Amino acid sequence: QVQLVESGGKLVQAGGSLKLSCEVSGGAFRYYAMGWFRQAPGKEREFVAMISRTGSVTFYADSVKGRFTLTKDSAKDVAYLQMNSLKPEDTAVYYCAADSRGGANHVTPLTYDYWGQGTQVTVSS
Repeated sequence: QVQLVESGGKLVQAGGSLKLSCEVSGGAFRYYAMGWFRQAPGKEREFVAMISRTGSVTFYADSVKGRFTLTKDSAKDVAYLQMNSLKPEDTAVYYCAADSRGGANHVTPLTYDYWGQGTQVTVSS
C-alpha cells in the first residue's frame, strides 16, 4: 500500500518561511504527480500546488503563487513545499497527495489516489 507522510509544520511568524516534506513509500513515486492541499477550520480543503510526474511542470493556486515552490526529489521519493512570505491566512493543516493515474484536473482532491495524514502550519500575525 502506498503511504505518504508529511512533516515540517509548525508555528511561524508572518513573513517567515517554512519547508514541508512528504515522504512516499510503497509506490512508483517516479510516475506520480504530487499535490499539496490545505484545510483551515470551517473551510473546505483547497488546492495549493501540484508538480508533474517528472517534476518539470508545476501549478500553483493564485493565493500562493510567487511565495510557494513545490519540488520533487525522485531519488529520495520526497516532495517538498517551500513556503515563503507566510501570511496568517496560510494557517491550515497541509496535506500531500499522490496521483498515480495522470489526471488532468489537478485542483480537485478526487484526482488523487493517496493522501498523507496532514501537518499543521500556524502563522502568527
